[in-house]
Amino acid sequence: MPRTSLPTRLAATAALLLAAGTLSAPAASAKPSDAAPGDAYMLTVSTNPTSTDYDNRRVDVTGTVTKADGTPAPNIPVTIQEVVRFTTWNPWGDPIDPTYYEPRDLGKPVTDANGKFTIPDVDIDHVTGSSLLNVQHEVQITALYDEDGDLNTPQDGYYADTTVAADAKSSSVTYKVNKKKVKAGDILTVQGKVTLPKGVEPQGTEVFLQTYWEQEYDVKTTSEDDGFFVMSVRVSGYDDTFELRTAPTDLYVAGAHQPLPVTNTSLPRT
Repeated sequence: MPRTSLPTRLAATAALLLAAGTLSAPAASAKPSDAAPGDAYMLTVSTNPTSTDYDNRRVDVTGTVTKADGTPAPNIPVTIQEVVRFTTWNPWGDPIDPTYYEPRDLGKPVTDANGKFTIPDVDIDHVTGSSLLNVQHEVQITALYDEDGDLNTPQDGYYADTTVAADAKSSSVTYKVNKKKVKAGDILTVQGKVTLPKGVEPQGTEVFLQTYWEQEYDVKTTSEDDGFFVMSVRVSGYDDTFELRTAPTDLYVAGAHQPLPVTNTSLPRT
């Protein structure tokens, strides 16, 4: 599920340059004395509170920019983003980025006379219509200051980040299958119901059916107003992994996972 948007460049560039060691990236609690030799500035970012939940989704984002000697740096524009992170589906174990990102701009506050900046009442949430399959319930807040405003010259860039725990309520999925032993060419039908926390509408919850280990899912559907769903797939001779996964539309409701008691008799016996 690729996610590409204009703000993506900031998040991706920061991550790559940080890994390469070309961006200054102190921890949010770092002190000016922690600045690396040659750094002109020190950047920090933090949130209050540090965690959110279904009923309380807002935080204040604050931070500081100081000069190398520890004195405040006023009138510095800092780009702030929220980055919702997803676990990359990777059954092969390849050395690829285990996380992919969906960033959105929160603003570009300017530091005051004391070198401080703030964005109050930030909603820690998922605001696009993209799928929440494999979402991580720990959202990243990033801060970036680039002296010349050119991300292609990373030597003058300063980066900091912090995370906000998004405590999610649990959900469940129940199911029935039309047969537990299948062979190549059979139609496997799965019907079931998604149950979400009280007061949360199940309509639109995505339901994914996997049949083969290399594919994250083979078919998908969305649940109806009452949470019920039905889906069918034609079984192939190599299908060997039958599992259900759900992805509610709310970041604060966790998805459910259920292996199915289905055996493909067309597979070679071991």
